[in-house]
Amino acid sequence: MPAVSSVLVPYTSYLRVYEPLTAFPAPEREHWEQYARRADAPTVQDELRRSLADLVSTPPVPVPVHESGDAFVAVVDGVVCVCPWQTRLRGWLALEELTERFPASLLDAVLPPVVRGQAAADWERWRKRNPDARPWIRTAVWQVPVRWFVLFADDEREYEPAGTGAAVLRYRTPMAQARRRIARALKALRESEDSGGLAEGLVDVGKWLEEFHPRSLVELDYGGLVHALGPSLADDHSAADVAAGIAALRADDGEAAQVAYARLADRWRAVRDLRFAN
Repeated sequence: MPAVSSVLVPYTSYLRVYEPLTAFPAPEREHWEQYARRADAPTVQDELRRSLADLVSTPPVPVPVHESGDAFVAVVDGVVCVCPWQTRLRGWLALEELTERFPASLLDAVLPPVVRGQAAADWERWRKRNPDARPWIRTAVWQVPVRWFVLFADDEREYEPAGTGAAVLRYRTPMAQARRRIARALKALRESEDSGGLAEGLVDVGKWLEEFHPRSLVELDYGGLVHALGPSLADDHSAADVAAGIAALRADDGEAAQVAYARLADRWRAVRDLRFAN
């Protein structure tokens, strides 16, 4: 579909949870069991292009009319795990966030009030019927939130340089390990003199992870940010820098913590500058 493939993919990163099939109720489990056997499963680029194609249509479609039946699939120690796309739910959440962050006058230029109003009404009705729903995927534009790095260790880093396609940089860790690292980081931050907003963000991520099966897989994917980082991607060890900073706080070494976080900030300054240049 040329109209879809021509859409420019933005610089977005992802935090995903892959749950084992046993975590899903019977009807959903049967669907995902069949889905996981597909040989032509769509990719993250397909997901982005589909959603962006809706936004550039006239009028724009901020939230899909129907929920996606697609998912990302991973096999962990022989166990099939899936991460549902939930593009409809994520569309509502993203629209709600935009409404909170930007003035109505700016939003009106992108999404007409009538479009936003209909989406908000649909969201309210859907939420009443599905009060316990939560997304399997979180996204961030033009950054990887520092709190996401806390979940991972440097030896869980997977880097694939650009070949016929784009480069890939991701981290994967068991759910139990991610929860353990959050708990340790929160303890270190709360015992330090200045935990900043990182502790609050970690609490939010921790509560989200508690919603999932304990044998899930947690993944951080740099996604489209690989294009913003360019050649420096191969030397990006941001999770290691965050871990070093937290370890320094635990050892009551404020100077070493500042060095680690300064190294992290310097690495991401180029991405921040590119963001504001656009």
